[in-house]
Amino acid sequence: MTETAIFDEMWGQDGQLRQPYQAFNDWFGAENPKDLRAKQQEAEELFRLTGITFNVYGRSEAEERLIPFDIIPRIISGREWQKLSKGIEQRVRAINAFLYDIYHGQEIVKAGRIPEEMISKNEAFLPQMIGVKPPGGIYTHIVGIDLVRTGPDEFYVLEDNGRTPSGVSYMLENRETMLQMFPELFSQNRVQPVETYPTDLLKSLSACAPACAEGKPTVAVMTPGIFNSAYFEHSFLADQMGVELVEGHDMMVVDGRLCMRTTQGYKPIDVIYRRIDDDFLDPLNFNPDSALGVPGIMDVYRAGNLTIANAPGTGICDDKAIYSYMPDIVEFYTGEKALLENVPTWRCADPDSLAYVLDNLQDLVVKEVHGSGGYGMLIGPTASRKELAEFRKKLEARPANYIAQPTLSLSTVPIFSKAGLTPRHVDLRPFVLCSPRGVQITPGGLTRVALKKGSLVVNSSQGGGTKDTWVLED
Repeated sequence: MTETAIFDEMWGQDGQLRQPYQAFNDWFGAENPKDLRAKQQEAEELFRLTGITFNVYGRSEAEERLIPFDIIPRIISGREWQKLSKGIEQRVRAINAFLYDIYHGQEIVKAGRIPEEMISKNEAFLPQMIGVKPPGGIYTHIVGIDLVRTGPDEFYVLEDNGRTPSGVSYMLENRETMLQMFPELFSQNRVQPVETYPTDLLKSLSACAPACAEGKPTVAVMTPGIFNSAYFEHSFLADQMGVELVEGHDMMVVDGRLCMRTTQGYKPIDVIYRRIDDDFLDPLNFNPDSALGVPGIMDVYRAGNLTIANAPGTGICDDKAIYSYMPDIVEFYTGEKALLENVPTWRCADPDSLAYVLDNLQDLVVKEVHGSGGYGMLIGPTASRKELAEFRKKLEARPANYIAQPTLSLSTVPIFSKAGLTPRHVDLRPFVLCSPRGVQITPGGLTRVALKKGSLVVNSSQGGGTKDTWVLED
């Protein structure tokens, strides 16, 4: 963590080409840069034609944008991935056990490992879920674990996404684009496939169907609609799985079942993969003004006649203050030390931690506990005096709303620029499927890259791009 030299995943810290990149480097050295620039342009056109866009909120133009895609893959060895996978699976199993516990016996609170107010006063904790056991005992059916790398064998979990993790459509389209443009690369490198994800997702969701499901379970994807920033992904996944894409007004509760409108009348749904937040799910149980949800859907769910993926109330494990307790959570439920480390975290609700953060604001990264997408955060080393002063006021006014972490030396991966290969900082979001059949981790995931020189912010909403992520067969 104290290492100041930046680790480059292609060239290491000593400028020596690393083994996973050897075959790629041989290929790249034989390519004409002009041809590669044309391929980069072709990739952008493919993304535009496919409609791979996202909306940027909070801006006056609020238009759909193309997510920049870089043609240089990020390459991870099979050995590295095997080690990562063990840590990811351990963490995801612990998260699921934690969610069951906090909505039932709260043994972790009784044991003094987490303060009671961290649960009861958390805005993501849903009292409506107390005593509810989801079908199959699964709370987090789809999980995204954000990882950063700081050295050859140093990986840290940056945050957990157990509510509605997004980005898997970009992972799939990135691979499809690379296969289309550089088929020879995949014959020279034994890259583990990601293309089966939609099929795996459907099988995993179907395995979580409630007892009332008859025959082949009926699965549907629930979207807030076309104005949502991730709508492309909602429609993409529904299409890839061969299931219906539905909005709240397409459904209603009939005879104790959630049903969707079809040309043959209303048909029961067994599993709903929802991509809307808890608060908008059911106007009878949550926000009464919500026009996006289905009145009574929570009553169907609590009666055991529906699987909602991910379960309501899972957002508490996305909370960045809860994140700081994850090493304890993993140890409490698995009896093992966490295989993947957390980034050291100061909870600003604690007066001593707040004092330290205020004294060292210029050196730290400060985040909102329920923040996402790179919004509402401060990167101290790159912030202006004015930004530091404004954030200081926010911290003093609402300390419990923030956590702080040291600024890590994130690893870099080359991007293709006018000057050739240029290093840029990256993170990684592997996607995990959970069902009674077990835990399945797609080899690779979504690599997000900060396209601005020196920037540590990789979020697409903040100008970041994406890359294809290769996990090699060893």
